[in-house]
Amino acid sequence: MNLPYKIRLSIYLSGASSLIVLVAFLLIFGVAKWTLLRTIDKDLALETKVHQDQITIIDGSIRFSHKDEWEEEEHKEIQFHPIFIEIVDKEGNQLDKSPNLGNLRLGFINGHSSQDNGYNQFMGNQELRQMQIALKHEEKIEGYLLVATSFEESRNLLNNLRTILFVLYPLILFSLFLTMRILAGKSIQPVDKITKRAKMISQKNLNERIQLPVNNDEIKALTVAINDLLERLENAMKREQQFTSDASHELRTPLSVLKGNFEVLIRKPRSEEEYVSKIKNGLDEIEKLESIIDQLLALARVQKDAWDIHEIDLESITLEVTESIRKSEGRKIRFTNQSKEPLYVFSNEKSLFIILTNLIQNALKYSENHTEISVTIWIENSTGILEVKDHGIGIEKEAQSKIFNPFFRENSQELGKIQGSGLGLSIVKKLCDHLGIYISLESEKGQGTAIRLIFPDKV
Repeated sequence: MNLPYKIRLSIYLSGASSLIVLVAFLLIFGVAKWTLLRTIDKDLALETKVHQDQITIIDGSIRFSHKDEWEEEEHKEIQFHPIFIEIVDKEGNQLDKSPNLGNLRLGFINGHSSQDNGYNQFMGNQELRQMQIALKHEEKIEGYLLVATSFEESRNLLNNLRTILFVLYPLILFSLFLTMRILAGKSIQPVDKITKRAKMISQKNLNERIQLPVNNDEIKALTVAINDLLERLENAMKREQQFTSDASHELRTPLSVLKGNFEVLIRKPRSEEEYVSKIKNGLDEIEKLESIIDQLLALARVQKDAWDIHEIDLESITLEVTESIRKSEGRKIRFTNQSKEPLYVFSNEKSLFIILTNLIQNALKYSENHTEISVTIWIENSTGILEVKDHGIGIEKEAQSKIFNPFFRENSQELGKIQGSGLGLSIVKKLCDHLGIYISLESEKGQGTAIRLIFPDKV
C-alpha cells in the first residue's frame, strides 16, 4: 500500500476504533433488547400470578373463581397495553379466554411451562410477548394458562434503535477517520522536522546535529540515535581522511628516497661501491614499502571482515604463536599459564593470531635483544586475561592515548632508529573492538610496556 504514513496510520486507527464502536453498538442494542424483554416478562409474570390465583380446578374442570373478573374493562376493550388470557387443557384445547381475544387464539407449546421467561409469537399480523404456565392439581397437569401482551410498541422501539445505530455508524466512521488523520498529521510533525533537518546535513556540514525535543519520549530517543549515528559517521570520515593523509605520507617518503637515489645514480658514472650502496638503500626502502602495503591491506581486511566468534583454547593458540615467533626471531619469550588449567574464551583463531603476533613482535621490536618478553594468561573473576610485557624503551604518558591510532609513532631518538609503519597496534585495536576484547596499556619511559587483553567471557 503506497500511501503516506499518516494516511495509513489514520486507516489503522480508524479501523481499530470502528471495531470498538461496532462492538459498543451491538452491546447497546443487546442490552436494550434484554432490558425491554425482562421488563415485559416481569409484567407478564405478575399478571400470570394474579390470574393463576383466581383459577380453580374441580373434578378436572378449570374455571375462574370469580367470573366477573372477565368483565373488567381491560379485558373487554383493546387498550394501549392489552392483556390477552386463554386457558387450555393439557392437549391445547381452549377452555376459556378473555373477551378481547375475540375469535383469535394464543399460541400453545405442548409441555412448555415457565414463570420467568416469555417468548414471542404472532397472532394474526400482531406480534405478542407470551408466557405459558402449567395448571396443576395434586401434582398433575390439568391444563395451561396463557397470558400475552402486545409487542408491537417494543418492536418499533427496537427497530428505531437499530436504524439510528445503523445510520450513526458510517457517520462515526467518517468522523473518526478525519479526526485520526488530523491527529496522525500532528503526531508525525516532529518526525517531519527531524527528516527535513537530516536532509540538510551532508558531508560538508557533518558536524551539525538535530535539536533535541523537550519531551522525553520516543521522538527524543530517535533524535538521540540519529545524532549518535551522525557522530559515528563524522568520526569515521575524520579517520578515513586521516588514514588517507597518513598513508599518502608514509608511502611518499620511501618513494621519494628511491627516486632521489636513482636520480643521483644517473647523473654521472659511479664506482661499483656507490652503485651497491645506493641499490642497498633502495632495497631497504622497497622492504619498507612492502611492510606498509602489507599492513594497509591487513587494516583494510580488519575493517571489512566479520569473522565467526566461538569458543577457543586461549592457552593453545598463545603457545602456538609464541613458539613460532621465538623460532623465527631467535629471541627469549617466556609463556606462563598462571591458572594451571585450560582456559577457554569466546574469540576467533585468525583474529587472535594476528593480535598476538603484532603484540609480541611489537614488544620485541622496542626491546633490546638480550631482554626477555613475557606472555602470561590467567583467570580473574571468571574472565580470561592475556598480558604481553616487555622491558624496552617504554612510552611517554602524552603518547599513550594515541598509540592505537593508524600511523602514529612517538617522536624520540630511540624510535627514530627503529623501522615501523605505525599500523600494528591500530590493527590490534580494531580487532579487539570487533571481538569485544577490552585492551589496556601500562607503560613507563625506560622501564617497559605491558599490554593486557581482557576477554568478554570465560567458559
